Amino acid sequence: MTNTSATQPAKNNKAPIVIALLSIIIIIQSIKIFLDYREKGEVKQQLETTTVDLTDTRQRLVEISTELDQKIIEIKKLGGDVEDLQKAKVEIETQLKRNVAWSSKAIKELKDRVAGYEELLKTKDTEIEKLKSLNTNLYSENKDLKTELNTQKSQLGDSISKLTKNKEELAGKVAIASQLKAENVKVVSLNEKGKERQSPFRSRQLEKLKVEFNLAENKVAPIEGKKIMIRLTDETGQVIFDMAKGSNSFILNGKEEWYTAMQEILFDNTKQKLSFVYVKGSDYPSGNYTIEIFTDGYKMGSTQFVVK
Repeated sequence: MTNTSATQPAKNNKAPIVIALLSIIIIIQSIKIFLDYREKGEVKQQLETTTVDLTDTRQRLVEISTELDQKIIEIKKLGGDVEDLQKAKVEIETQLKRNVAWSSKAIKELKDRVAGYEELLKTKDTEIEKLKSLNTNLYSENKDLKTELNTQKSQLGDSISKLTKNKEELAGKVAIASQLKAENVKVVSLNEKGKERQSPFRSRQLEKLKVEFNLAENKVAPIEGKKIMIRLTDETGQVIFDMAKGSNSFILNGKEEWYTAMQEILFDNTKQKLSFVYVKGSDYPSGNYTIEIFTDGYKMGSTQFVVK
């Protein structure tokens, strides 16, 4: 009888502990349910925002495509070049045909392209005004020439020849002015940990060669796709290249030349920064080396480095 009385209070003492533990478990479960619900809400909101961004951006692409059609027709009538517009039109049609899952990064890249196309349209508006002005001037000049035709036929040929020459000279000046320039060209070596070293280098330090530069602002140059090439030569003028690593040939001054590496970009006139990393796969002999940067058959810039 005495043992039963001693056991009963011990059982009663455990009840509050069990209740407290159950309360803690319920609180933890409630917090987890709340956090899961809030996370699902945030994911849903982000998905909705991404969907709206994608829809708006694709709609803007459709509008830009229509504007490109109009610009192509107008510039053709004025006798201008529409190759870059047609290229942009093809790119947009390709983007609109894509039927894949769009990430936030991909949508941002698409928005950047839209901004580039919008800048291209602005540039073409300026070009159209220039073409209209040029055509008006040509019309006026031709009218004057026709008035003088009866009395000065011999001078008509000279005037037309002079006009043609002036147009050719103007086109040449515009072509030269629109050439891109590479600024702040920098060459460093990278080791396995990504640590950079400045020239002069020791051959064993050249595991990877990194070339960085930015494209100078050029308000004359159109926004368009560009192939940017770098050529690495030793002090004897020998080009260092490896076709297995992307090297190939290009035309420079009417001759076939080799380049070491190449990137395709959309030039958007924002002083964009480019970076090339080249792994030669063998040691660099001691000497002076030259890095040259090319696009569209002309040199954009160059620099040198030394290997001891």
